[in-house]
Amino acid sequence: MNQPMQLGEEFLKESILAFESMKKLADGTMSQLEDAHFHETIDPESNSMELLIKHMHGNMISRWTDFLTTDGEKPDRNRDGEFEVSRLPRAELLRLWEEGWELVFQTLRSLTPDDVLRIVYIRGEAHTVLKAIQRQVSHYGYHVGQIVFLGKHLKSEHWQTLSIPRKR
Repeated sequence: MNQPMQLGEEFLKESILAFESMKKLADGTMSQLEDAHFHETIDPESNSMELLIKHMHGNMISRWTDFLTTDGEKPDRNRDGEFEVSRLPRAELLRLWEEGWELVFQTLRSLTPDDVLRIVYIRGEAHTVLKAIQRQVSHYGYHVGQIVFLGKHLKSEHWQTLSIPRKR
């Protein structure tokens, strides 16, 4: 295998691992929450768990559907609606969460090393597949950090750490 092919393969493998790690952190957070926690905020300007899930779901469906062949910002996406309080039940929020991630992983696993330097579009802007994936790694990492922060805040002294506990 030539070096560019190896780099593309390694990039795709590491991208999947990064997304799996993010999902695991968010899943570990959500598993600790009470149903009501999904609708709480820390202040009027912050997002609830519900809004973060709805936004990530909307982004995932838009970006990863027909990833190589259509613009990543689909015309039927209602981004503003993702930030409207709906008070969806926990089961529905978790269904949206899993549906979005399933599409992310299905799409990533369908890519080949030859795809990494192909051009895709997001909001009409050309990106290499590599750049488009990195854009989503950054975006999802940002929101997963918010999910963990909010969950830790809501659970307070009852929070079960997702990494190495302090003083260990």
